[in-house]
Amino acid sequence: MQYALVFAKILPGVCAEMVPKGGDFSPAMLGRGKAEPDMILAPPRPGIYVRGTETVDQILKAALDVLIDEGADAFTLRRIAARCDMKVGNVSYHFPRKEMLIQVMLDELVESYGSVLDQTVRKPGLTAEERLRRIILLCLDDIQTKRTTHLFTELWALANHSDFVADRVRAFYQRVHDAIGEYVAQLNPALSPDDVHSVALFISASMEGSTPFLGHGKPWAHKMPAFTALAATSFIHLAKTVTARDIAGLISETA
Repeated sequence: MQYALVFAKILPGVCAEMVPKGGDFSPAMLGRGKAEPDMILAPPRPGIYVRGTETVDQILKAALDVLIDEGADAFTLRRIAARCDMKVGNVSYHFPRKEMLIQVMLDELVESYGSVLDQTVRKPGLTAEERLRRIILLCLDDIQTKRTTHLFTELWALANHSDFVADRVRAFYQRVHDAIGEYVAQLNPALSPDDVHSVALFISASMEGSTPFLGHGKPWAHKMPAFTALAATSFIHLAKTVTARDIAGLISETA
């Protein structure tokens, strides 16, 4: 979910590690699983004491503002330092590399989204269909915000040139797919885990793909209510009715 929506945290100067192959990632929704296989891990968030935490918060806000307002080309430690009225050395002390900022920003987005899901989707008494519907509505509503429209398009741009950023963005969306897939599996228990993921990926990609057309300030933003209504109805119908034979047949037709 990109979604102001807004996933392991970082200690300056510690190198990223790889999770051993074969490790488990729980589909227990955003912010609640183990690290997925092969994802790059980084240690905890800098600034564990009050003063350090305040400084890190300022840096993170400035970094987010630079990405949203000025774009990926301006995302440098020097520009971030200027934005939060600090010296570059103060910023680099906490975040020696800008990729670390990306890591923590996405981690905190995951936590934020997890809180939103707790409040709206994971509430007791809801059916799996209603939970899936709420995820779809939350995602598409969030795509309409300037923060989400700008932030994620800039992250995609950065990911084109950085394996580290690409891995973090992939890990973010994997958690989104797991969140959606949890309810797809409940609605359609006959599907295999791989088919569940295919359906969840289709739903997620379809929503994310609306960003350049229907996101904040985009040409057809005014059509988002109609798109949302169509998406919720069609995605839920698909999740409930698609079969493994359907998916296999469609794959054969396109091969």
